[in-house]
Amino acid sequence: MNSSLKQVFANKKAFIPFITAGDPTLEITEKLVLEMAAAGADLIELGIPFSDPIAEGPVIQAADSRALLSGTTTDKIFDLVRRIRANSQVPLAFMTYVNPVFTYGPERFLKNCRETGVAALIVPDLPFEEKAELAAVCAENEVTLIAMIAPTSQNRVRSIAGEAEGFIYCVSSLGVTGMRQEVGGSVKEMVRLVKEVKDIPCAIGFGISTPEQAARMAALSDGVIVGSAIVKIVEQYGSACVPPVAEYVRRMIGAIR
Repeated sequence: MNSSLKQVFANKKAFIPFITAGDPTLEITEKLVLEMAAAGADLIELGIPFSDPIAEGPVIQAADSRALLSGTTTDKIFDLVRRIRANSQVPLAFMTYVNPVFTYGPERFLKNCRETGVAALIVPDLPFEEKAELAAVCAENEVTLIAMIAPTSQNRVRSIAGEAEGFIYCVSSLGVTGMRQEVGGSVKEMVRLVKEVKDIPCAIGFGISTPEQAARMAALSDGVIVGSAIVKIVEQYGSACVPPVAEYVRRMIGAIR
């Protein structure tokens, strides 16, 4: 496991915000990361924009489109992380898809992750049974490949948990990302199955948007992941989004602790 991940869940419930890199611009993304870290975020997920993000709902799909239209590329995102690292050591994870990684070249991609201090990689469309090739390159570069489980994982949860490192991303509900009125009906059972196999942190994502939802999910797990609600604020405020996002992060952290 990447050493910077160890601090994420140390003696507290972790708050993990997600934003799409390059939405609305890479300069704003840099400010967002620094302000969310200052507000207390424990690990920040940066989405690498992709033209066919199958796990994402309309909010993040639109953010990907805006980022790509603004000229965001994987190379520019690595340059962004280098700039962030000049001012912050907040743990970072990339959320992306198989296609961008293999188009870029897994060895080159993971080498750049290691050199820029990206701690973890989350790839929603990478099946557990097909992860070996990418997992090996991640291990060579000390980048943790994060396992995901969902309500549909069922009898595969134990197998996934047995090989997981860092933390497990627990998908709270079926379907794509997005804000929901009710979240987490089957999360408690998923977390229980994981903990029976391995003492590894479980963070819950997909659908969490309010402090009340965050508090409920944090009570069942080791941390919460929030994406669409933050991306929606970015969409609403554009280049003026940094203060409202930072305030939202502070409120959510207050709710889970």
